[in-house]
Amino acid sequence: MKLNGKIPPGPLADKWTRYKAECAIVAPHNKRKLDIIVVGTGLAGASAAASLAELGYNVKAFTFHDSPRRAHSIAAQGGINAAKNYANDGDSVYRLFYDTIKGGDYRAREANVHRLAEVSVDIIDQCVAQGVPFAREYGGLLETRSFGGVQVSRTFYARGQTGQQLLIGAYQALSRQIHYGRVEMYNRHEMLDVVLIDGKARGIIARNLVTGKLERFGAHAVVLATGGYGNVFYLSTNAMNCNVTAAWRAVRKGALMANPCYTQIHPTCIPVSGDYQSKLTLMSESLRNDGRVWVPRLTEDVMAIREGRKKPTEIPEQDRDYYLERRYPAFGNLVPRDVASRAAKVACDEGHGVSRSGLAVYLDFASAIERYGRSKAHAMGLDQPDRETITRLGEAVVNEKYGNLFEMYEKITGDNPYKTPMMIFPAVHYTMGGLWVDYNLETNIPGLFALGEANFSDHGANRLGASALMQGLADGYFVLPYTIGTFLAGEIKSPSIDTSREEFRQAESEVQERIDRLLNIRGSQSVESFHRRLGLAMWDYCGMARHADGLAKARTIIRELREEFYRDVFVPGTAQEYNPELEKAQRVADFLELGELMVVDALQRKESCGGHFREEYQTPDGEALRNDQDFTYVAAWEWTNTDIEPVLHKEDLVFENVELKTRSYA
Repeated sequence: MKLNGKIPPGPLADKWTRYKAECAIVAPHNKRKLDIIVVGTGLAGASAAASLAELGYNVKAFTFHDSPRRAHSIAAQGGINAAKNYANDGDSVYRLFYDTIKGGDYRAREANVHRLAEVSVDIIDQCVAQGVPFAREYGGLLETRSFGGVQVSRTFYARGQTGQQLLIGAYQALSRQIHYGRVEMYNRHEMLDVVLIDGKARGIIARNLVTGKLERFGAHAVVLATGGYGNVFYLSTNAMNCNVTAAWRAVRKGALMANPCYTQIHPTCIPVSGDYQSKLTLMSESLRNDGRVWVPRLTEDVMAIREGRKKPTEIPEQDRDYYLERRYPAFGNLVPRDVASRAAKVACDEGHGVSRSGLAVYLDFASAIERYGRSKAHAMGLDQPDRETITRLGEAVVNEKYGNLFEMYEKITGDNPYKTPMMIFPAVHYTMGGLWVDYNLETNIPGLFALGEANFSDHGANRLGASALMQGLADGYFVLPYTIGTFLAGEIKSPSIDTSREEFRQAESEVQERIDRLLNIRGSQSVESFHRRLGLAMWDYCGMARHADGLAKARTIIRELREEFYRDVFVPGTAQEYNPELEKAQRVADFLELGELMVVDALQRKESCGGHFREEYQTPDGEALRNDQDFTYVAAWEWTNTDIEPVLHKEDLVFENVELKTRSYA
């Protein structure tokens, strides 16, 4: 299979403009004849469903939540990138493009990334028009802050609730279309298969999660906006319901899964506190904008802190190692996530971790509190403020910027981060891999599109902070409404899809067989226990660092675990009822297949790049060592059966506008 990215010809800066001027479109009277299914109602799905309905298409939208507002996009806290250059600090569309390409370690398509940068400036205007309460500076302009991997201030934010506010904006746009009858909303429905007719995606099989009934839905095109697969690691910053099932069911029908081993480890999470945990809590990357990361230099101080004999505030400055500032002076604490995460791992591996487990570093706001406090005091005309006044004023400024995040940290840990440094450690957060799509966001299955984190297209081997919200809204509001027309323009003579066709009956039968198989095992082990064991194997051997021997071992473990799962898992209840354990069992069954493919992908990519760090391939300084000669491509995998070795298809990445070189943040 030869992969065609369908990248438009011409200069990079003109591709998207020229594409929009020349692409096939559907006339308004014909849009009313066409049905589109949108699965997922996070930022990408809600914005797409609202935009497509506004254009005149008939849209059916699906979420397994009780409301679209429960989508996991709500958890993205820190901000959204856009090349508006309000800070007048040298930002531009090209600089956002370049930072994203470089941040992804040169493993993303130039054309897709430049389009994302172009569209970013429109997203902010769209969201302001919807009433999103972005922070504003004294003069009234929208305020921005810095994020990792860049040297400009381009991240727009609504305190520490940016994802929530953006989702509310997309939700109200969706609700308006529901009100007018242009969107049929199906809450508490989970897609369990995609239906193909003559090789085209023509519908889905969904389970009503309240009644257990399997239902058929037809459409002229299907859009998947179902997020990422980070929960394959069990412990992650994702909500427990996040899963890969919709995308994986498409893979089982022939869609290609691209770069599945590219997993983002976020450096700023609350450390694991015990085996009882089912998820981890993210402290926004925005905190690295003002917080300084450090560990004690001296072993005796490390041990004293672990044993409770010393507090971090008792460690003098000269005995602290601000290791990010030391190793990467040009970017300091604002290096990209993969770099910061590996640096934290190195510090802990060397014995400087500060928690009882030795797996934590400090994120300290003392310097920011003092800096802001002195500035505020000066503005108030206080020439010689005392320490107490400086601290009080500084804490008030920090509270304005990050207050809800500080409250969340204190509620979880019991420590007041205004008075003592936060403890943080890397954790699984985002997946850059996903369904392979071309420039149109269409998979290799005609009529099947994938948006946001569900596709692989824009981030390469590492995502820069605040770019997930940008991509989700770009895909839904500004890209798909154009690109889906390239497919639907050829479908205006196609009648409504008949769900009584044999293809729908067969797909529904296959879903029912999978459900019956799980319910009839009646083993002795819970679904949760298998998920935990899978996650542990993935983290140990395919997590922050990978090695050929460990990856080979992981594949054996996962295969044995999958065999044991189908022999001894216990799923209580029946299919004809509300049954969360059955939902979970189907999702874990898919994770047990995806996990193996992630390991296979990591094994074949004999280089280190971004979030994929193979220990055999690193520089003398411990940085990622790419192999551009052999691995400058997208790895798109075909997996239709567990009994057949997955097949690799390659899409070569061509760089005409940036120079391939080793990333440097020093």
